[in-house]
Order: sequence, then structure tokens, then C-alpha cells
Amino acid sequence: QVQLVESGGGLVQAGGSLRLSCAASGRTFSRYTTAWFRQAPGKERAFVAAINWSGSSTYDADSVKGRCTISRDNAKNTVYLQMNSLKPEDTAVYYCAAGLPRYFSYSDSRGYDYWGQGTQVTVSS
Repeated sequence: QVQLVESGGGLVQAGGSLRLSCAASGRTFSRYTTAWFRQAPGKERAFVAAINWSGSSTYDADSVKGRCTISRDNAKNTVYLQMNSLKPEDTAVYYCAAGLPRYFSYSDSRGYDYWGQGTQVTVSS
């Protein structure tokens, strides 16, 4: 069992930066692919970025490519999402997810078994 707790969200002006953290409990966390998804009001949950268990491979959505960096520190059981050059359209609740997406694309939420409660990111124009 893995429990995930996100932090680091908040209100920031357009062009600013935030670093989200996802702290995990559970000794097996380092085995899992971990991802960030986001959900804006009235929209479906959308993939943001993912990182494999070792951190050797990362994947970004086109909407954040070049502006966001996902990383992990398995010694600390934590995954990070550094977001730069934030835009108002980045406003959403950001969720951390972990799993072993063997049968789904890393960007498909069905591949993740564990989810955090989310952290709100609001970007003002």
C-alpha cells in the first residue's frame, strides 16, 4: 500500500514558478512509475508528466513541455514537479499518482493505482 500527499500548490502570477512535492509512504514506492495529473474546473483530468521508478526516463505532456520538470528522490520517497513560466491555463488541482502501468500508456490515468488528495495551483494573469 502506498499513500501519497501533495504539497507546494498556491497562488502565483503568470510567468512565476512553483515546485510541487509528492511525499509517499510505503517501502515499495521506489518500484512505481509516478505521475502528475491535473484537473481544471469543468474539465477532465489530464496528464502532466511521469517518471519511471529509477528516474532514468521522464515523459511530459505537450502542454507543459519545456516549462515543467519531473524528478524523484527515492531515498526521500518524494517526487517533484518544477513548474516554470506558469500560465493562467495551468490553473488546476494537481494530483500525484503512482502505479505500474503495464497495460496502459504512462499518460493514461487507468494505469495508476494510488492517488493523492491533490493540491490547488492558481495562476493569475
